[in-house]
Amino acid sequence: MAKKADLLVEAKALNLEVNDKNTIAQIEAAIAGASAPVAEPVAAAEVKTAKSGKRSEKAIAEAEQKAEKEARKEAGDTTPQSDDVETHVTKGPRPVTRPLIERRGKSYRKVAELVEKDKVYSLADALELATKTNPSKFDASVEVHVKLGVDPRQADQNIRATVSLPNGTGKTIRVAVFAPEADHAGATKSGADIVGDETFLAQLDKEVIDFDVLIATPAYMPRLGKYARLLGPRGLMPNPKSGTVAADVAKATKDAKAGKVEYRVDKQAIVHLSIGKVSFGTKSLAENAKAFFDSLQSQKPSSLKSSYVKSTSISTTQGPGIKVENVIS
Repeated sequence: MAKKADLLVEAKALNLEVNDKNTIAQIEAAIAGASAPVAEPVAAAEVKTAKSGKRSEKAIAEAEQKAEKEARKEAGDTTPQSDDVETHVTKGPRPVTRPLIERRGKSYRKVAELVEKDKVYSLADALELATKTNPSKFDASVEVHVKLGVDPRQADQNIRATVSLPNGTGKTIRVAVFAPEADHAGATKSGADIVGDETFLAQLDKEVIDFDVLIATPAYMPRLGKYARLLGPRGLMPNPKSGTVAADVAKATKDAKAGKVEYRVDKQAIVHLSIGKVSFGTKSLAENAKAFFDSLQSQKPSSLKSSYVKSTSISTTQGPGIKVENVIS
């Protein structure tokens, strides 16, 4: 009993609710519980996280970053944030984009060194340089690219015309003629590769296209209407502006074979045209270029108030661009 009395005194000192009815074991347990140290609360940073899912460290960090971003958006804070990897979740270092010239082939980089980047060449010098900057092993085409100040969406500024190049294009043009039987002999004599009427339509029904230019007579044009979706996207639909709708199919065929080509402005207001091959030499290329520029000058819209030509450049098929002085006002 003396032990129980001592335990009761100790329990009362700890303000424990015990009395004589409690057993010695119960009193000892109450005293032990009151004497145990209080566990400290778990810090927020010590919360257990999962390896994946919404409770993973990455998901929690992304959620906090998104909440912070929304808060800045609501507060109207447009201050640029740091890209420090310690405060942002990233997937690795930012990729380094190499300059375009470094992504070119060795042959291209070698010939590109011959072209001064910011220099504007005369037409003669540009053509001579173009023949020296062909990185291809084949006889590449020499192309002229003219940026115009027109709006292609306006009907009177949608430039489209044809030009006969004095020295041809250097390409073998396959000409097809769709005309009455009476015109077949003249077209064949002028060099047409395909001549026909019903037999030609039978080939189109099979979607067989083995020609580069299609010439038709005005009377036969309505019969080509059903093939507009086949020929139109390929630029093969005959058109009076391009000289491919003609009553004299023999003359039209002869012109097409001799180097008569069509050019038109694209959606970016640029005209692209091949004026020959590298093997032509500077003199022949210059003659073809002059014929093209004269034709383009004649197509200047009367309603145009701004400058007609903004920039001109020349290049080979796979070669670097060469800036050229504008020869058209």
